[in-house]
Amino acid sequence: MNKRIVITGIGLTAPNGNSLKEFRHSLLEGRSGLSVTDVRYMGKRVAGFCDFDESKYQKKKARRRGTRAGAVAIYCANEALSDAGVELGADYHHDEVGVYLGITEHGNVETEEEVFQMHENNLDYKLWSPHHNPRTVANSPAGEVTLNLKITGPHYTIGAACAGGNAGIIQGIQMLKLGEVEMALAGGVSESPHTFGIFAGFEAQGALGFDLENPAQSIKPMDVSRKGTVISEGGAVFVLETLESAQKRGAKIYAEVAGHAMNSDASDFVNPNTARQVQCMHKALKMAKMEPEDINIVSMHATGTGAGDISESKAIMEVYSESEDTYINFSKGHIGHAMGAAGALELAGNIPSFIDGQIHPGINCENLDPECEIKNLVLSKPKEVKIINSIMNNSFGMVGINSSLVVKRFLA
Repeated sequence: MNKRIVITGIGLTAPNGNSLKEFRHSLLEGRSGLSVTDVRYMGKRVAGFCDFDESKYQKKKARRRGTRAGAVAIYCANEALSDAGVELGADYHHDEVGVYLGITEHGNVETEEEVFQMHENNLDYKLWSPHHNPRTVANSPAGEVTLNLKITGPHYTIGAACAGGNAGIIQGIQMLKLGEVEMALAGGVSESPHTFGIFAGFEAQGALGFDLENPAQSIKPMDVSRKGTVISEGGAVFVLETLESAQKRGAKIYAEVAGHAMNSDASDFVNPNTARQVQCMHKALKMAKMEPEDINIVSMHATGTGAGDISESKAIMEVYSESEDTYINFSKGHIGHAMGAAGALELAGNIPSFIDGQIHPGINCENLDPECEIKNLVLSKPKEVKIINSIMNNSFGMVGINSSLVVKRFLA
């Protein structure tokens, strides 16, 4: 259980980049990936779509049988392995690798299309796809990765709402520490904007943001005029290894895992609980054997919703009120809310700060809500810091699930 766990590869696709390099440049430059789209039954809305090449690692037949979430996962997993320089079958046997992906939902894209086609064709149930069942089982996106890469170790998804990205990474960490696997592909994926249901649900809650004239301004986290979140897709998968294994094969090391925590609000289906968020951050710091002032960057969940932004701001102010050198940022102004992929993408976007010494800004916050005034909040342009040693990545989700993950600069 005392094994040191490190990150040696990162594969991702986001609305504003299909690699870590592209994504990082977009975050530093304040480049949005949001655009206007037609949503079935609802008309024009704003969303974040990825434009990665689905055929780069996946044959057309497999794609037709699978899901959009699976296609995202396959792309990210292959990119992560390539980035880490891992050759399956040589560096690790296929049965030594586990796949752990956080999700919100999946299979809805194809299911909604099947329902639509039935209603367009006199409710002919024979139009229902024979691929429906494997597409919608809970383990599908992770399972699609194992089929693609011939991985025979364990795989499953972690249903953790919008904390899913962190949850997938944490599961990979735990399985490595337990010795259940020798390498983990871990992170989160989402296919959400390809289905109308999630748009309709957020709009019914009064929590869907969109600006058809200026889509890049549709989500405004922390801004007094924010109207809600923007639905996006994406994914980020990390290669996790023990330090011993990584050093043995001469791997580059992006970061070392320091601590993590998850807990539950047990108070409301949707509304967040500040006290439980505070507790989650403190638990992660305790595992990391750090104090708040040891953290250089806190990546906020910051969904652009009223209750969410205020609750999280209060939690961060409570934990970091005495910390002078902790800076706060967020990513959803750039990419919208990638649901199960959000936490994993947000961690990936901040990790290069260990190398370039810059903290990417949150964008679209022109008039900060007085209830969200946090010390050292980085807005509009990057903040240059001489040395960045640690990052806390926060992700919170519906039905009261919270996660905090701490990574640090690797020191031998």
